Amino acid sequence: MNRRTFVRSSVALAATTLPAALSAETSASPTPQFTLALTPGSIGVKVQTQRELNELAHCHGFESVEPRAEELAGMSDAELQETLGDLKAKHLAWAAAGLPVDFRKDDATFRDGLAKLPRLAEGLQRAGATRIGTWLSPSHDELTYRQNFDQHAARLRETAKILKDHGIRLGLEYVGTQLLLVKGRYPFLHTMAETRELIAAIGTGNVGHVLDTWHWWTANDTEADLLALKNEDVVTVDLNDAPTGLEKRDQMDNQRELPAATGIIPVSTFIGALIKIGYDGPIRPEPFNQPLNAMENEPACASTIAAMRKAVGA
Repeated sequence: MNRRTFVRSSVALAATTLPAALSAETSASPTPQFTLALTPGSIGVKVQTQRELNELAHCHGFESVEPRAEELAGMSDAELQETLGDLKAKHLAWAAAGLPVDFRKDDATFRDGLAKLPRLAEGLQRAGATRIGTWLSPSHDELTYRQNFDQHAARLRETAKILKDHGIRLGLEYVGTQLLLVKGRYPFLHTMAETRELIAAIGTGNVGHVLDTWHWWTANDTEADLLALKNEDVVTVDLNDAPTGLEKRDQMDNQRELPAATGIIPVSTFIGALIKIGYDGPIRPEPFNQPLNAMENEPACASTIAAMRKAVGA
């Protein structure tokens, strides 16, 4: 075989084997299981009813919506069935509700919220919603780390038990923003590892993470930290980007950008890790962005879904 014949044979062989190899590689890659969620308060959108929220989500291509716990709890069986029928007709799933219990303040405030939780949890259970999220303040003026940890564990354990009785998972969001860590006298947990310790101390089996690209980045957490999680460890996810021109330590918690807007936060790395662990819950933005919040509902939703699709490569 001369050189020209060898080259022709090699090219022909490559032409038959390369597509098969590429096909095998593509089929082996995990596909996203998460849903793009519309949580109106996170982007300055104002709605009056669940049906109005469903309609906005459907028109703009979102795949899940925040369950309005108070409204759902007050619905009759007939009203609930109409709402669920509307949800199904629009091919929407439930995202996560917000925890209506303030566990960060005095005991009276906590007890008042806790007493109201069973009714709201029952409403979510009737609707088939299974996720609730909340956030953890990264510092305190009066409680030391140990005192604050013990109080969080005790209060959130009581909260999680009520939610567990209604088939609901509780997600905890650590806050990694470095300026907030030193805002109070005593710094508190602000990383994924510390949050896992709190989840273990709560010990009810239905508590996991609310992951946020912003806090993951500001806390200096890594892709490896994400890959150490399982799907069942994650309750809900927030996607955000950071403004340009600031060091990480100087970033302001309430001044963010829509995901993939600036490229400061490696959102693609974050998303890739979620895909690898098979995360199948909702993903939403929470940019605290004044120009976005100033928009009317329709353009705000349009801008948000475009940013989300860009971020996840859809």
